[in-house]
Amino acid sequence: MNRISVIIPTYNEETYIEDALNSVAFADEIIVVDSFSSDRTKEIAEKFGCKVVQRKFDNFSAQKNFAIKYATADWILFIDGDERVSKKLQYEINETINNPKHAGYKLQFPHFYMNRFLYHKVDRVVRLVKNDNVHFTGDVHEKLHVKGSIGILKNFMIHYTYKGLFHFLSKKDSYAWFQAGESFKKKKKVTYFHLVFKPFYRFFSGYVLKRGFLDGVPGLAVASINAYGVFSRYVKLMLLQRNLK
Repeated sequence: MNRISVIIPTYNEETYIEDALNSVAFADEIIVVDSFSSDRTKEIAEKFGCKVVQRKFDNFSAQKNFAIKYATADWILFIDGDERVSKKLQYEINETINNPKHAGYKLQFPHFYMNRFLYHKVDRVVRLVKNDNVHFTGDVHEKLHVKGSIGILKNFMIHYTYKGLFHFLSKKDSYAWFQAGESFKKKKKVTYFHLVFKPFYRFFSGYVLKRGFLDGVPGLAVASINAYGVFSRYVKLMLLQRNLK
């Protein structure tokens, strides 16, 4: 039987972390990499029996790469504090790591907004990987590099994506600064194409091409705010280029 380590990055997740930990209790070890939370996150994780390591946050990739060094199992599953592994997904993960056809697997994440899951807004992200020199790159929307082919699991991860409208907008603004910073380092230029067409296409893609309209008002809200996130990213890049931050 192959063993599995779970890595969970946290910062002030006391409201959510216990349910997340319970959902991955099947793992052989749980590693919580905490960004010096000021609430009870660390205490709850230690009481649960997790291996807790702390590191000052600078970016998402560095935080997870730091935690990977502590993983001792054959496979690693990465989850966030507001995510839950369902029983069906747990069974599929255990079956997969003991009969693997790939070196890594994408998990499916339907968004949760306005008290419902949006099954036409589903992200597919590599989260389950063989523990073989894996690493992350990128400051935000980090990419997990795996040696080998990638498959996809069928069952959904439960993800309480946004805690409300202001949390949603705050998250978009936070990510926009990280993305603008990356573009600034690469000396990318902002044009009207970035400010007008790209936000419009993000809305059109999410609401029409990916059938977000089937999710009703929540689908419309998510498509609109995602378009705002793209617009915000390029406005922030302009501010950085003009030294106005």
